[in-house]
Amino acid sequence: MADFIHTALSFPTVLFSFLLVVVIGYWLTVITGLFELEDDATWLGLGGVPAGIALSLLIALAWLLCLIGSQVASGGPLIAVPFAAAALSWLATRGLLVPLRRLFPEGDRHSRGDFVGQMCVIRTGAATPDFGQAEVTAADGSSAVVQVRTTGQDRLARGDNALIFEYDKDGEFFWVMPYESEH
Repeated sequence: MADFIHTALSFPTVLFSFLLVVVIGYWLTVITGLFELEDDATWLGLGGVPAGIALSLLIALAWLLCLIGSQVASGGPLIAVPFAAAALSWLATRGLLVPLRRLFPEGDRHSRGDFVGQMCVIRTGAATPDFGQAEVTAADGSSAVVQVRTTGQDRLARGDNALIFEYDKDGEFFWVMPYESEH
C-alpha cells in the first residue's frame, strides 16, 4: 500500500492525482445538489454527454494510464508519460462516450412553441379561421410550412405577412394576425 501511495504522489502521476481529487470533490457537490450535469464538453471533442461526466472519465483514465506508465517507464522516458497518458485517455474517452450519448437527450430540442412571436408568410391562396398554411423561418435559419388560422374576420392572401401569436395544441395549428412590416 505504501508503494501505491508513493507512486500516486510522485512524478508524473501526481499531476493527475491532484485533478482526480478535484473530480472527487466535484462529484460530491453534484451528489449534494450544488451542481447540475448540464454543460457539454464539445470544445474538447467530447460532446454529447454532460461535461462533468466526460471530464471525469478523461481525468480518471489519464490518472490510471499515468500510474501504469510510471511503473513501466523509467529515467528519461518518464517525462513523456503524462503526455502519452493524456492522449490515450482522450482517445479512450471518445470511444467510451459513444454508447453513453444515447442516455442523454440532445440539448437543442425545438418545439412548435419556438415559432410563437415569429413573422410568417402565407403560402396558400388564403388564410382564414378554418384553413391556411404559412412559411416561418426559425432562429437557426431553417424554414417550415405550418398550419395557421386567423381570428374573427381576418382573411390573409398568399404572400401576406402575418404574426404568429399562439399555438393551439389540440388543433395543431398556429393562430396568426396580419402583420405590417416597417420599411
